[in-house]
Amino acid sequence: METTRLSSKGQVILPKSVRESHHWVPGTEFMVVDTPDGILLRPAKSFQPTRLEEVIGCTGYKGSAKTLQDMEEAIAKGVKARHARS
Repeated sequence: METTRLSSKGQVILPKSVRESHHWVPGTEFMVVDTPDGILLRPAKSFQPTRLEEVIGCTGYKGSAKTLQDMEEAIAKGVKARHARS
């Protein structure tokens, strides 16, 4: 286990081995979580959470919408084909 110190400016240096193992580069933002045992540094999410309505259709599928029955039939066909190979 490596140690570090709090500077007079309130800064903490993370050991190089820790930064490299997590691929943290200069400028990485962290969330600071106060816990009963101390603090936890967690990398901030690289993007904001989104809702399904904001991202639906982003896969680029251009065909007609599939019904639940269409999907169940395709799954059943795939299962039969897989069992036939066994």
